[in-house]
Amino acid sequence: MKKDISFPKDFIWGTAASSYQIEGAWNEDGKGLSIWDTFSHTIGKIANNENGDVSIDHYHRFKDDIHLMSELGLKTYRFSTSWPRIFPDETGQINPKGVAFYDRMIDELLRNQVEPYLCLYHWDLPQWLQDKGGWSVRETTSYFADYAGFMSDKFSDRVKNWITHNEPFVTAGAGYFIGEHAPGIKEPISALKAVHHLLLSHGLATQAIRAASRQPLKVGIVLNLSPVHPASSFKKDIAAAERFDIIQNRAFLDPLLLGTSPVQELKLLSALVGSVIKPGDLKLINVLDFLGVNYYTRTVIRHDPKFPVFSASQIHPEGNEYSGMWEIYPDGLSELLLHIWGKYGPPSNPQQKMPEIMVTENGIPVPDGVDFDGRVRDERRIRYLENHILQVHKAIQLGVPVMGYFVWSFLDNFEWALGYGQRFGIVYVDFKTQKRTIKDSGHWFADVIRNNGFKA
Repeated sequence: MKKDISFPKDFIWGTAASSYQIEGAWNEDGKGLSIWDTFSHTIGKIANNENGDVSIDHYHRFKDDIHLMSELGLKTYRFSTSWPRIFPDETGQINPKGVAFYDRMIDELLRNQVEPYLCLYHWDLPQWLQDKGGWSVRETTSYFADYAGFMSDKFSDRVKNWITHNEPFVTAGAGYFIGEHAPGIKEPISALKAVHHLLLSHGLATQAIRAASRQPLKVGIVLNLSPVHPASSFKKDIAAAERFDIIQNRAFLDPLLLGTSPVQELKLLSALVGSVIKPGDLKLINVLDFLGVNYYTRTVIRHDPKFPVFSASQIHPEGNEYSGMWEIYPDGLSELLLHIWGKYGPPSNPQQKMPEIMVTENGIPVPDGVDFDGRVRDERRIRYLENHILQVHKAIQLGVPVMGYFVWSFLDNFEWALGYGQRFGIVYVDFKTQKRTIKDSGHWFADVIRNNGFKA
């Protein structure tokens, strides 16, 4: 028997996207180079040597895309702005055409009664800043604060919810440690420095946003978090999982929510980057109105002495269902939400003011296409979303005040180093013609929003 699953009255339903993955127009209207322009134009870095030069052309088609959001009844849209579209070079001169684009887009969202959640950084660092050292140098934090203050001055009259960073763990890890993402660096020390500088820039940017704000607003950050499970009950695997949990989760949650750092718990980490954390830094970082949680899968870790710094590597358990990229593990979402609330919230810290919690990304890449009758029957995506939304409901029922849920992503788009081979969207995009088709999952999610829940 099916039962009604309903959510709190003011629960936020939305979708998300990022500038480099959807905008295209990589060299139009005064935009400067980003590290992803450089990286994707380097042969061998992206599957099939694809790039985001055009992507799904949202830069020119944003009005039609926003009308599609309105058609589906979407209430909220989380997007990122392109830093090099605003500050194209190191002169610090503003690009007025870049500002005008986001001006028009925000106005169009509001006209269609879609609340904008603006993310300032979703990985497309200006190339001129990378040439100065990027996130491995402290000076980048000041540039980011200047960018944040400018954007707040321009858009905070209409944008009430601001996000500083999306997934700093990926920025540092994939960009500076393993080199799979731009800027493609493989230097553990640079990666560890980047972690701290990204967090510090969040604190400085939050100050700048609030100082320039034109109305009361909220400032948050979005983290990709994952429950970390040991591969076995052996002590070395358990210890490896605990080490990995520090860098995957606690390296971000502890400074943001407690104003502390777990670095000292790992002697090697402390020796490598302990001096990077200056007096007063952690107090600057410990400022947050809401925490965005991006969840896709759990992390299963085994002891592996071949892996540098952490002596830990990820395994992929047999016997479970997988998407095009990860193990499908819905239970991990409620486990994660309960853990965050239990460790950092009132249950453990009665005097602690806990920020609002939202699930800001959740979705699945599965093969799909337009059938003979014009429909996209993506049943696996519907099943994935339903099972994960059920876990959000479970967490709420157990006392975690989750405020919202955002599907990743609204449209199929460029999936970073994997090119166009992985489709996450609830709207199908024909990458050759740019035609949009609402998938069955899009219609399903529209019903969820309309009913503020579903029958499960």
